[in-house]
Amino acid sequence: MLTAKQDAPFFEAQDQNQEWLHLADYQGYKNVVLYFYPKDDTPGCTLEAQQFTALASEFEALDTVILGVSKDSCDSHKAFAEKYGLTVRLLADPSGEICERYGVWQEREKDGVKKMAILRSTFILNKEGVIEDAQYGVNPDGHAAAVLARIRELSEAA
Repeated sequence: MLTAKQDAPFFEAQDQNQEWLHLADYQGYKNVVLYFYPKDDTPGCTLEAQQFTALASEFEALDTVILGVSKDSCDSHKAFAEKYGLTVRLLADPSGEICERYGVWQEREKDGVKKMAILRSTFILNKEGVIEDAQYGVNPDGHAAAVLARIRELSEAA
C-alpha cells in the first residue's frame, strides 16, 4: 500500500471522452485528487461522483483537479457521466494496471465468497507529484467534503 511522501506512480489513461491523460500533465501546476471506485452507476459510486462534481469549483479554486478511476470502459464512463451530469474526469483502467500500481485491487469477501475488486480509495497528490494523503477503504458519503477539507489544510500549511 502507498503512503504519504511517496512519489505517485505514473500512469496514462483515457477518460470518458477517449482523451488521453498523463499524470505528468498536472505536475508543477495542479494538485490531483485521484479516487478509485468499484463500478459506474452503482449507488455508492454515483453518490461519491455526484458529491465530487458538486464541489468541483471549490477544488478548482485550490488548484486541484479530480480524477476518478475504475475498471469500466470509456463508453461506460461516458454514459455514467451523461446520466448524472458529472463533470469530473473518469479514467478507464480496464486492464487494472493503475489499480495495481496504487494497491487498490484487493481480495474482498462478501457473503462468504472471496473475489478481487477495487477497494474504494483516494490519493491526494501535490503539485510535485508526491502523495500527501493515501486513504484506503473510504465511505463514499461525505468523502468529497472531507477530501476538500484536507486539501484546504494542506494549502494552508504550504
